[in-house]
Amino acid sequence: MTETSALNRRTFLRGAFAAAVGIPLTVTLASCVQGGGGSGGSGGTKSAKNPFGVAANSTTEAVIFNGGYGYDYVQYAAQQMQKQTSGLKVKVSPSTQIAQQLQPRFVAGNPPDLIDNSGAGAIGFTTILDNLEELDDVFEANNYEGTKIADTLYPNVKVPGTFDGKFKAMNYVLTIYALWYSASLFEENGWTPPKTWDEAKELGAKAKEKGKFLFVWGKEAATYYQTLAVDSAIKEGGDEVKDGFEKLSKDCWSHPAVQSVLKALGDIVAAGYFVPGGAGTQFTAAQAKWSNDQQALLYPSGSWIENEMKKATKDGFKMTGIPEPTVTSSPKLPYESLRSAAGEPFIVPKTGKNPAGGKELMRAMLSKDAATNFAKTRLAPTIVKGLIPDDGFGSTALVSQTKMLDAAGSNTFNYQFVDLYGLNTDQLVPWNSFLSGQLDTAGLTSALQAITDKAAADKK
Repeated sequence: MTETSALNRRTFLRGAFAAAVGIPLTVTLASCVQGGGGSGGSGGTKSAKNPFGVAANSTTEAVIFNGGYGYDYVQYAAQQMQKQTSGLKVKVSPSTQIAQQLQPRFVAGNPPDLIDNSGAGAIGFTTILDNLEELDDVFEANNYEGTKIADTLYPNVKVPGTFDGKFKAMNYVLTIYALWYSASLFEENGWTPPKTWDEAKELGAKAKEKGKFLFVWGKEAATYYQTLAVDSAIKEGGDEVKDGFEKLSKDCWSHPAVQSVLKALGDIVAAGYFVPGGAGTQFTAAQAKWSNDQQALLYPSGSWIENEMKKATKDGFKMTGIPEPTVTSSPKLPYESLRSAAGEPFIVPKTGKNPAGGKELMRAMLSKDAATNFAKTRLAPTIVKGLIPDDGFGSTALVSQTKMLDAAGSNTFNYQFVDLYGLNTDQLVPWNSFLSGQLDTAGLTSALQAITDKAAADKK
């Protein structure tokens, strides 16, 4: 993940979670809105083919964040929408400054009909919630193939876009957090990917025999190992672990499940199974030691890792993801459980000229054709399930993502305490020291709890 994409994700999650728990970010723009088209103001006749009543010969305007995914995938969906109903016009424009460009239009009462409210310059959700359409009817509608959209989606995809019980943002792209490895390297050496931390330690010993390491890290991404640890601990200890972190509990880092994972990581550090010098290595250079040089066997990351390292991955690497290991063989959540978070929030303003058109463009994006196009061209899954072919469009990483999601089923989870309270920068310091062997498990626990306690005090 680039530093920009990390910032984008943190910015959105902080705003989204704040809205969900009612933390005020700024004065609401809805109170300033003048005029506008209002809900269902398009004037068309609703039917099975036209569930939102888009008027014939009407125009739909969409403004899409032009980040890592670009915006032409929405243009592709717009073409499908225009084929579905002749006479419609769809204008899709890119933006890298969503708030700067669109907040004045919200105030004036003429926002676009569909917005990808993403990026570092996203609009804070609490400022516009009252002026957003609810989107349940989109998921209840049939897609262009004639199947109810809700029946085609992965579980829990409404959660990150639901505020005060109202579904107002469709997050289109799935990010999966996993442990990544080279299937070809493992096949060559007869290694089996670990499912428990004990198996990981055993693999580390085998790697050392071959002159390799188990893990590698870079200074800006030391907290990738915190994500690995927290995900593993949540699987081991269940919701009480996740809730403890989300509530910034004063003993969350001392929970037995968390401690068991941190101890396992500490043992791996002490055994010398990390490539040394990570605290002084830029993170993509460190990742290349795994993906290109194959000095290390495993790397924890989100599913952006393939695209991020596509220019620094060895030919025939066969990048593959597996769920994070658990401490025991009988965790509270199954081993197959995943941290999976939907992102790229799409919204439909009530006061746009054609909110029905905005919803129809969403329906087009959720069609089999458009969602497949996104997965094929971006090598990332959307919230629409079952669209990745067996060969993953030539991507072993994408194949493994599909397999992980299918195996997890409804056993997916997410948390946002790091992003919401901006803890990552402070947490990098103790994690770099820990992975370097300069700080033991007790010292890491104390340092992370101090950072958490400060955040808890600051929010009061």
